[in-house]
Amino acid sequence: MTTPLPRILIEPIVRAALLEDLGRAGDITADAVIPAATRARVAFVARDPGIVAGLDCAALAFTLLDPDLTLDILLPDGSALHPGDIIATIEGNARAILSAERVALNFLGPLSGIATATSGIAHSIAHTRARITCTRKTTPTLRALQKYAVRCGGGANHRFGLDDAILIKDNHIAIAGGVATAIARARAAAGHLVKIECEIDTLDQLTEALRAGADALLLDNFDLPTLRHAVALIDRAAIIEASGRITPQTAPAIAECGVDLISAGWLTHSTRVLDIGLDFLP
Repeated sequence: MTTPLPRILIEPIVRAALLEDLGRAGDITADAVIPAATRARVAFVARDPGIVAGLDCAALAFTLLDPDLTLDILLPDGSALHPGDIIATIEGNARAILSAERVALNFLGPLSGIATATSGIAHSIAHTRARITCTRKTTPTLRALQKYAVRCGGGANHRFGLDDAILIKDNHIAIAGGVATAIARARAAAGHLVKIECEIDTLDQLTEALRAGADALLLDNFDLPTLRHAVALIDRAAIIEASGRITPQTAPAIAECGVDLISAGWLTHSTRVLDIGLDFLP
């Protein structure tokens, strides 16, 4: 079970989404068509197989509009879904339910899509020591939610922000004048708890980074023979992360080279929304 995000982190995001949707006058359709005292019972229903994530956001969309709504979660975040599964039911004021429906689904579908895609790769490399991890390629303001969805799918999180750890990329190296110089400067500036990772494009850079004492090495777009050779050269002297063209089909062979982590930016920027509907229950 993935530890839920604290409400204080998600409420501002959900509240902003509701304010955007309600606009200047609220839900004029529901207010016109549905009598004020009408009650309803609805359910989130899976249309596709996958992994659910984002139920706390969806629930909050409803209860911010009406704290008296009752929500019963049957399949919590991280659960496997099959078409037709009832994920959760909501009961109470019909106007509030209809007004919150789209915002709730706008969180639930995309976050479940991220969890589902992550799960596919996590399962494909489960026979190895490697773990799938995300990147900072996230939607602005939604990073905490998207990284949470990765965890729901069985993945690990990379940096949450630029102040988490030092990650020396190719442009840093080019401007600094080389791998050794960049790592030496990073080591001099870093606090004792700050890890230093360096992106590596060639085996010569790899040797240089190892000598400079990098804590982790990001091996970018290495072909499999070169990746296996690099892993042997590192020989557990640093954490090994591989990236580039990661899919459920390519990930197993990359993981079998002996890397510790496989990172894929598309998990949080290009995954398909999982089809989940909100159906009326008679």
